[in-house]
Amino acid sequence: MVLSLVSLCAREVVSDHSSSPCWLRWVPRELYRALLQAAFTSCRPLAVGELVQRWPERTLRVGGPRKEGQTAPNRLCIQALLLAVVRGLSDQRCALQVLDLCGLQGDEGGLGDPMGGWSLTVALCTMVVQARAGAQRAQRREGERERKRFSALEREKDVKRERGRWKNGNGDEARGVESNGLRMGLCGILGEEELVRGVRRRMEIERKREPGSGGVRQEAEDVTSDVLVHVRADIFVNARSWERVRAALTTLGPLKLQCRYLRVEEISVSSIRTLLDILPHQGLLGIDIRYSSLGVAGLAELLPQISTFPALNSLRLHYCNLDFRRDHHGQDEALRDLSLGLAKIKVLRRLSLTALRLPGQLRVLLSSLPQPLEILELPYLSLSPVDLAYLSCSHHASSLQQLDLSENCLDESTLPSIRRLLSQASSSLQHLSLSGCGLTDGLLELLLPSLGGCLALKSLALALNPLSMAGLMDLVRMAVRMPSLRHLLYPNPLEDYQPGLPDLPSSAQLLDWPLDEATEINMTSSQLNRVRLDSGRSDLFLTCDLLNYDKDLVD
Repeated sequence: MVLSLVSLCAREVVSDHSSSPCWLRWVPRELYRALLQAAFTSCRPLAVGELVQRWPERTLRVGGPRKEGQTAPNRLCIQALLLAVVRGLSDQRCALQVLDLCGLQGDEGGLGDPMGGWSLTVALCTMVVQARAGAQRAQRREGERERKRFSALEREKDVKRERGRWKNGNGDEARGVESNGLRMGLCGILGEEELVRGVRRRMEIERKREPGSGGVRQEAEDVTSDVLVHVRADIFVNARSWERVRAALTTLGPLKLQCRYLRVEEISVSSIRTLLDILPHQGLLGIDIRYSSLGVAGLAELLPQISTFPALNSLRLHYCNLDFRRDHHGQDEALRDLSLGLAKIKVLRRLSLTALRLPGQLRVLLSSLPQPLEILELPYLSLSPVDLAYLSCSHHASSLQQLDLSENCLDESTLPSIRRLLSQASSSLQHLSLSGCGLTDGLLELLLPSLGGCLALKSLALALNPLSMAGLMDLVRMAVRMPSLRHLLYPNPLEDYQPGLPDLPSSAQLLDWPLDEATEINMTSSQLNRVRLDSGRSDLFLTCDLLNYDKDLVD
């Protein structure tokens, strides 16, 4: 990547922190973004803090999509940024009003020590609470200064008044009387101050005793509710961070936390309900619930609340303990409740249901959605031939841009539905995953013409399918003829495994079965890449599933 002259100069400027007092006063506002980007890239937390504390624009966005090869900002730089935001609240040079940190989180332990979503959420909540505490302290100090100033003015007025009386009085008697009056007046003033303070204290106590007054909101009324900076971010919540997130979202102070995407893990239905109640309703685009034992009744209870967010377009449910294979009383009624709840989410574009075990129920769930889905992820859903037949004829088929059917068994009975589905989505589908679907050479041969007809397809994942080397060669020959395809994830051929593998192995067996040490594994990659290069497709990347498939997703 070729850097611009501005970027190169900005890196040189922020490299020496000792010179910052010289150039900070003269930097035009147009160069602040370039300097901040250089400070993040060069890992200069002190420069980050000084720039953010004096930020000259109303909006600061840090995060978002990163360019290829660009890493997430360093943990120390993010901490310096958050601290500078709090300090900038009392700095008249700072014009910041909106801080957008959406997409800032990186992978924990990744290259460059980025801050993951969980750590970033805790740091953000701590910043919001600390800003409120700082506002409280500043307000108390200001109130104390005002009281002292008022008391001094009152004492000065009383002294002047007494001096005037003394000048107009006669003899020592008048002076004595007026002196006593002065002392009594001062005592009266002090007594009145104490009386007022006591009355205020009793009023506060009475307000807190009133029924229905929440402790958090009542306490927050003592602090100014004027919001100076709106902080927008993706929020990650689990059992350990739940209390801190709740405190930050219910805090009234100079910083207001807003959420773009919410991800919750391993918390109860009641906690999720409380969280949805206190979240700002404007601006929430997606909800991701994982590893929470919702059950059918719990999800039906949450969906009416979820539908109250007007901009919500993404709902993801992973391993939430929904199983319609069991014969439970009231199951049909609960399923209808789920369908009605999903139908109330008016702008839903992405739906992800992982390992929810809903065989034969796809029509009930998806037919009531008012708008066609663009992203549909259904891995480990135990889809039946009836489900796939409905999906291929549904109003969603022609609008799908991303489809994930991983770990759903495909055979001769479901193949016509899959081919019809691919035909319907041929002009829109960009990402397709059929990993772990049990595709053999024979099934793949029948499916290749339909795959080749998806002219907009950019990525295709066929990991952990029992394919031979001959089947892989046919797959790559088809892939090089697809002009939009940029990434193909293919499985290890059956010839690469040690003897003893079953004739039709499952994805779990393919993942765990050892590879034959005597086999040249790189030979497979070389042969496939030779076909790719001979066709002139240097822009197509072929990746083996050995290093690119998440083992945790396999049952």
